[in-house]
Amino acid sequence: MKIDLTTDAPLAERLRPATIDEFIGQKHLRAKLQALASGGRLQSMLLFGPPGCGKSTIAILLAKASGLPYKRISAPETGLAALRKEIQGFKILILDELHRYSKAQQDFFLPILESGELSLIATTTENPSFSVTRQLLSRLHVLRLRPLDPDELAEVARRGAEALGLSLEEESLRMLAAMSGGDARTLLNLVEYASKLPPEKLPAAELAKTLPEMVIRGDRGGDTHYELASAMIKSIRGSDPDAALYYLACMLEGGEDPRFVSRRLILSASEDVGLADPAALPLAVAAQQAVEFVGMPEGFIPLAECVVYLALAPKSNSSYAAYLAAQQEIRREGPRPVPLHLRNPATKLQKDWGFGRGYKYPHAFPDGWVDQDYLPQEIVGHRYYHAKEHGQEAKLNLWLQKILRMKATRGKG
Repeated sequence: MKIDLTTDAPLAERLRPATIDEFIGQKHLRAKLQALASGGRLQSMLLFGPPGCGKSTIAILLAKASGLPYKRISAPETGLAALRKEIQGFKILILDELHRYSKAQQDFFLPILESGELSLIATTTENPSFSVTRQLLSRLHVLRLRPLDPDELAEVARRGAEALGLSLEEESLRMLAAMSGGDARTLLNLVEYASKLPPEKLPAAELAKTLPEMVIRGDRGGDTHYELASAMIKSIRGSDPDAALYYLACMLEGGEDPRFVSRRLILSASEDVGLADPAALPLAVAAQQAVEFVGMPEGFIPLAECVVYLALAPKSNSSYAAYLAAQQEIRREGPRPVPLHLRNPATKLQKDWGFGRGYKYPHAFPDGWVDQDYLPQEIVGHRYYHAKEHGQEAKLNLWLQKILRMKATRGKG
C-alpha cells in the first residue's frame, strides 16, 4: 500500500484502508460488512468496540460504498445547534463517540431516523446498553467489534513498516504489537516512532529500551474498566492471589484511579470475606488510607498487600446475604411498626402511649442477655442471618447458638 509521506497526518490516518478487502480484523463480521458494502441505502447502525479496532474506518468504508454523500462528525466537538447545520445536504452521518452526547441530546436523532432522511453510522467505546437511550438503540443495528488478535496486530505493524520503508525483524513487530494493547492506532504510532530510530536501535532488545514509556490503554469509562474490576474481585472471591494481582496490575498500569480500586477492595472485604475474617475490612480501609497518604505510583504496595490478604482469607458472605434477605422482606411486605417496648419514650405522652414499657435491659441480666423479642410481632422468629463455619465466624457464631438454645429451652418451659 502506497502512502503519502509528505503529509503530517499520523500514520494510522494515512494507512486507512480504501476497501473492506484491505481492512484487517473483525473476521466474525466480514461477510456482513461485505454485504453492507455492496451498495444501496445503508441501515442506521452502531459500531461498538474498544479503541483502535476499526470502528471509524468501517463507518467510512461503508459510507463510501453506498455512493451517497456523507459527513463525519465527532460528538465531543459538535453541539446540536452546529450539527443541524452540518448535516444539511447529506444522506449519511458518521458520528464518532455517540456516548458523549447526553440522553436528551440523543433524542435529537429519533425523528430524523424515523423519517428516513438520514442514515446514522455511530461509533462508541462504551456499552450501548448503558450509554445509549433505549429509544435510539431500538432504531440502530448494533455491530460489536473485537480487539485485534496478535496475528492481526502483527500484520498491521508489518503493513505500517513496509509503507514507511522500515525494515523490522518479526520479533520487533511482535513486541510492538504486544505493547499496543489491541489498539491498531497505538501500534501504528509506535511503528512511526520506530521509523525515526537508527538501525542499531531496531532489534527487539534495543527497541524495548528506546521506546517511550507507554501507558497501557485503560478504558476507564467503558467495559474494560468494569471487566477488570470484576475479574479482580472474582479472583479474590475464588482465593486466587495470582489472578487477583494480575488484574490489579492491569488496572493500575492502565491508569485506573486507585480510589476506585480501593472502593472495590473495601466492598470485597465485607461482601466476600466478611465475618470469616473481621480483620479484612479494617485492612482494606487502611489500604485505602495508605494510598491516599503515599499517592501513586507507590500506592500499589498497600493495594497489593490488601489484594493478597483478601484472596488468602477465609470467605463468608453471610452478612451480605442476610441484608439482602431482610431487604427482600421489606420490599415485599413494607416496613412493619417497631414494637412498643423498643421505642424510646422521649416525652411523657409517648410514655403514656406505652413506649418503652416492658423493655428488659440485657446488661442487668446474667451473661448480658435476656429472652426478649426484637422483631415486629408479625415476623418474630424470622431468620435472615445464617452463619457459615468458616474462619472466625465459627467462633463468633458460638454465642448466637447458645442464645438460640436458651430461647428454645425457655420456649418449651
